[in-house]
Amino acid sequence: MAERLQRQLGVGGATLLGLGSMVGTGVFVSLAVAAGITGPSVVLAVALAALVATANALSSAQLAAAHPVSGGTYEYGYTVLRPILGFIAGWMFLVAKSASAASAALGVSGYLLTALAPGAMAWRVYLAPAIVVLLTLIVLAGIRRTTRTNAIIVGITLASLFFFVVISIPFFDLANFRPFFVPTSGRAPVRAFLYATALSFVAYTGYGRIATLGEEVREPRRIIPRAIATTVIVTAILYVLVVVSGVGVLGAEELAGAAGRTGAPLEVAAARSAGAAGRVVLAIGAITALLGVLLNLILGLSRVLLAMARRRDMPAVFERVLRGSTPGPAVIGVGTVIALITLVGDIRLTWSFSAVTVLTYYAITNLSALALPEESRLYPRWISAVGLLGCLSLAAFVDPAVVAVAGGVLGVGVLWFGIARTIASR
Repeated sequence: MAERLQRQLGVGGATLLGLGSMVGTGVFVSLAVAAGITGPSVVLAVALAALVATANALSSAQLAAAHPVSGGTYEYGYTVLRPILGFIAGWMFLVAKSASAASAALGVSGYLLTALAPGAMAWRVYLAPAIVVLLTLIVLAGIRRTTRTNAIIVGITLASLFFFVVISIPFFDLANFRPFFVPTSGRAPVRAFLYATALSFVAYTGYGRIATLGEEVREPRRIIPRAIATTVIVTAILYVLVVVSGVGVLGAEELAGAAGRTGAPLEVAAARSAGAAGRVVLAIGAITALLGVLLNLILGLSRVLLAMARRRDMPAVFERVLRGSTPGPAVIGVGTVIALITLVGDIRLTWSFSAVTVLTYYAITNLSALALPEESRLYPRWISAVGLLGCLSLAAFVDPAVVAVAGGVLGVGVLWFGIARTIASR
């Protein structure tokens, strides 16, 4: 019988883990990338992404309440749909969120070097893997210690973002929002807007971490939906305020240019508003936020890898649990993969890849929610239908080259699934 994890998380801990997963790479890096694609209308893209994320979040919440085990949509796909769909969800989650985690690590190193050694940006690729190793060691220490660390990180992050919004007010220029629907990426306006919405959507998907930790949540049917709803609402309000402030101070094009040049766009905007002091505060907030995202991604990814190993869709070594609370081999495994991906060194590429793969993952989440029997349902079916339609629609507007690469990765996963099934049947 597989070793089970202990139920230790309440509403507060689960909500903070959700916030720690969401308020990071998205708000400090990727929203600026989206601004470079669609211009000032990124504000609406962030709001539309929040609506799609809400539908997905409710689907995740009722699935997690009905099936409170580690693994998230991987387990739901297996239980409610078909094994191959469950595997695809797990595989795409591992791939997508490993890329997101690499983006977070690159973001941390970018903000650190911008604050401490602006002339040493070439070291960003070397600093990022070291940061991944450090966070992997913290997660290995167990869920309680990880939760305490995360609470401190979230508190510092939220304080720094509210500071950024306040200091931006005197320097806010409405001219930066005119014209509103002019993309800076060379794409047609509608296509650019929906592509930016897809990238913004990825910034909201940290709520899924609460679902993947379902085996470690007390009273999951009550706590998980409440924690997910709180996380999405708080994050949506914060994202809109921050992106309005960033575009208002720098303009969409300059904000996006800062993201590509330094990986620290909000720090550049804060320096415009409050000089060196603003830069330091935002650097601290960004570093803690991105560390929080990385911490929670390693946590969530290791639980999905654990679940996949239990079904022998991944090597059995990853199902081992240390002291009843930490899947040690799985944590080390995902930490190693993330560290290797950081060597790519390109935040735009890793985030675009995350977009198409995570949209596939949440499409399967919504399919699973649609298939739930009435007695297990918390919300109407139309919510999951809206979430499914939103995921499929946004995926169509991601860069075709990135979609092609994601398709190749999916093909490799399906091939591995066949091999794993054959080995397990012997």
